[in-house]
Amino acid sequence: MELFDAIKTRRSIGIVKEEPVPNQLIEQILEAGTFAPNHFRTEPWRFFVLTGDSRAELGEVFEKITKASSEDPSTPEVVKKLERAKKNPLRAPVIITVGVEPSSKKNVLIQEEYAAVHAALQNMLLAAHALGLGAIWRTGAICYEKQVNDFFGMSERGEIVGFIYLGYPDMKTPQVKKTSFTNFTTWMS
Repeated sequence: MELFDAIKTRRSIGIVKEEPVPNQLIEQILEAGTFAPNHFRTEPWRFFVLTGDSRAELGEVFEKITKASSEDPSTPEVVKKLERAKKNPLRAPVIITVGVEPSSKKNVLIQEEYAAVHAALQNMLLAAHALGLGAIWRTGAICYEKQVNDFFGMSERGEIVGFIYLGYPDMKTPQVKKTSFTNFTTWMS
């Protein structure tokens, strides 16, 4: 797939088949992430590949977080919310959890560490698309909870920045109208 075509046609694919994704493809996606630019070559990204039962274990963490933030976990609405939180990680056969472990070197800015990991995420999404896979980068408040960081063994400075839900697409690729770059660009000379 040609680069500009990949950039322009990549979309978030939130519905994927249960069919397993070969490790070889996952490894190509992970490798693409490591080619992101990063200041001072700190390589601040951390990747966790969840398949099988590990997804259900993450779902249990999500359920506990959701329950702790609910006033009355016995109401029908909250029971549905808890079930949904527990099942969320089962929506794809593979989840690549992406974290940042910022360098403690004095010359390294934390914002640049996050920028590097976000660039790695974009590389990974483009690689998944080029390999014919569907992927969606999911975040939300639950992503940044301490229990999630603990589940993945992140340090006190580290943080999970997102989940890439990955699989073979089981939906039509949405068409999206993009606003022209000219609306956001000022040329200066």
